[in-house]
Amino acid sequence: MKIKTDCIPLHQQFAQVPNAAAKLNKKALCIYAATGFFLGEDDFYENRKVLQPGQTYTLDEQGAIKHQEAHFKWQYQPRNIRFQTAVDEFTDLYEQILKEQAAGHKVLLPLSGGLDSRSQAAGLKHIGAEVSSYSYAFTRGYPEHQLSEKIARVCTFPFQGFLIPPGYLWSVIEDLVKINSGYSEFTHARQMAVLDAFKQMQGEFSLGHWGDVLFDRGIAAADEGKDDVVILYKKIIKKGGLALAEALWKQWELAGDFQDYLKSRLSALLAKIEIEHQGARIRAFKSLYWAPRWTSINLQIFEQAHPIHLPYYDERMCRFIMELPESFLADRRIQIAYIKQRNPGLAKITWQAQKPFNLYTYPYNKMPYNLAYRVQQKLKRSLQARLGQSYVQRNWELQFLGTSNEQQLQTYLKREAFVDWVGAASIDKIYKGFKKQDAVFYSHPLSMLLTLSAWQQLKS
Repeated sequence: MKIKTDCIPLHQQFAQVPNAAAKLNKKALCIYAATGFFLGEDDFYENRKVLQPGQTYTLDEQGAIKHQEAHFKWQYQPRNIRFQTAVDEFTDLYEQILKEQAAGHKVLLPLSGGLDSRSQAAGLKHIGAEVSSYSYAFTRGYPEHQLSEKIARVCTFPFQGFLIPPGYLWSVIEDLVKINSGYSEFTHARQMAVLDAFKQMQGEFSLGHWGDVLFDRGIAAADEGKDDVVILYKKIIKKGGLALAEALWKQWELAGDFQDYLKSRLSALLAKIEIEHQGARIRAFKSLYWAPRWTSINLQIFEQAHPIHLPYYDERMCRFIMELPESFLADRRIQIAYIKQRNPGLAKITWQAQKPFNLYTYPYNKMPYNLAYRVQQKLKRSLQARLGQSYVQRNWELQFLGTSNEQQLQTYLKREAFVDWVGAASIDKIYKGFKKQDAVFYSHPLSMLLTLSAWQQLKS
């Protein structure tokens, strides 16, 4: 059997590992606990591995790999072109992809206060697609849906706003772990809260995922010249992730040191990327090993309702990226120029990452120009806190805080089979850290404990 994987796969495909036992891959699980996604070919089990992006595989009758050959390879071969030429080429390619993906059906467009969906709005409006838009915001959080509604209004798209309610996870958690099979930390998947509403919509989704990685700096300016492994190690390990990974490493009595193991894995994967330019090399790493194992996993939630299309996953877009000078990609320059050129009205709406400034004024998001806004927002949050209405910035705050959420969480953390597997000491360390030390720092490892418990329960 032959299998050809996409340059950025939307779905995982698997091969069997000959002569390997069907037992848990505990080293891979430690990396998963630290980062929220599996790395490279890793799977829950040692006798199975995930097929890698941009490869053509031949599998034998037992599902093991007989032959493997690359058909897509990330490179950095920038052409000597003007910036405006790059913007014009992006415009033509992007809108051609959108036109192909939108053909013959209504488009369901999730909007946000960022640039990726705003670019989609500009493109879909220009090509005359039939679009229905929506957005969501956290209850007691930043009203992101208000920015989205402004975008929809400029484009004359029908719009629906959703508020994500506290505690929504517990009524859908069993469905969620079945959908993503436990392959990604799932407390970030806000769309699960409105899946029933999605199913009532008519059309197919156009999703802007991965645009912010392709069309930005490969690495922060401050990281230029630092060792790649150091950059990636810091980037992929979530706050508190190391604490859980090392606790599990100890619980499972694994040989060696977790940090050394992870760094060696990162080094080996980086060695396969033959790109000299550091920013382009790190971007390629993210696209090879992060997008398929993190971003793609929870996109399956959208697919429960309707087909999905991703313009930035298109191989033509990935090849286009490899031909652009890094300076053109840095700081979202191409997307900003595209939106200004195609739809100036959209460019005048607040850019959430630079609020309260827009695509024309965001360079002023610095002292003293942003002082008044910062003071205003601080006073607003302080008033909310005094009224007992804490400001919600993150999804886990809706799921882990409060008596009802705590009771639900404990039913997963205290399952006897789960405690036996990960160890009472591991659970106590993370939960006490979350409750008594730093909830933000320990929110990721707590979420991973919940994810692992739900996965184990599904498999039992």
